[in-house]
Amino acid sequence: MTTTTVIKLIEDAAARLTQAGVSFGHGTTNAFDEAAWLVLWKFDLPLDALDEHADDPVPPDAAEAALELVEERIRTRKPAAYLTGEAWLQGVPFHIDERAIVPRSFIAELIAEAVIDPWLGEDTRQVLDLCTGNGSLAVLAAMAWPDVQVDAADLSTDALAVAGLNVQRHELQTRIHLLQGDGLAAVGGRRYDLILCNPPYVNTDSMNALPAEYLAEPRLALAGGADGMDFIRRLLAAAPDHMTEHAVLVLEIGNERAYYERAFPQLETVWLETSAGEDQVLLLTRQALVDGGVHA
Repeated sequence: MTTTTVIKLIEDAAARLTQAGVSFGHGTTNAFDEAAWLVLWKFDLPLDALDEHADDPVPPDAAEAALELVEERIRTRKPAAYLTGEAWLQGVPFHIDERAIVPRSFIAELIAEAVIDPWLGEDTRQVLDLCTGNGSLAVLAAMAWPDVQVDAADLSTDALAVAGLNVQRHELQTRIHLLQGDGLAAVGGRRYDLILCNPPYVNTDSMNALPAEYLAEPRLALAGGADGMDFIRRLLAAAPDHMTEHAVLVLEIGNERAYYERAFPQLETVWLETSAGEDQVLLLTRQALVDGGVHA
């Protein structure tokens, strides 16, 4: 193998990924970005530094090592984040491994862009990140709102172990508390001013059609039952008992808007716009849940 450059190596790697038919969606949406991620990580270069390093020469042994990582991506069909042990959300780095779903929630955009802020008040102090996974939304919430305390809850003890690593990484141990349990049962009698939730919501037909990259993730974090609404039904029924008077619930449902509207036609729902459109994330006030009659 002759000496190549960083950009040529990435282009070659992208061609291999395309030829192999791998699937994306765990931090990148296309073969070039995925290849750039893997190659730059392998060379210990910042992921946003391609332009300044594009023409750097790459010795044959280094190029071979990078291509071996790309081949591992193809062979295992694991998301790149699992291979690198790191994922980024809104420019913030997080540890990730196969104990938790790869963080990619659109709620992160809403936190970073202050879309949720108009729904909060001066007395907003208690925030819950339900189904926290690796803890990324809890960390971003604590960063965005310095005056709040955040509970991060999950059924999976494995996922909470990963979340603990990220809480420590960002030195937020005094402001983020990890809770284990099934849904809102994890929080006991606590009440919150804001609940964030990116739950398992993939319907059964979609689960059966998922590419291997998604099946490499914990099924517990994805599968939402026949119509994707199993967890959400229980959540909405119990949520008012865990919300303060003017609290809001921000809920991600992915591509399941039709199922959501079929299940909850009576709810006054606010749809929040993200980079993926206006049907991925919704907001419900406590009053809307009570008025909608879903309260158990």
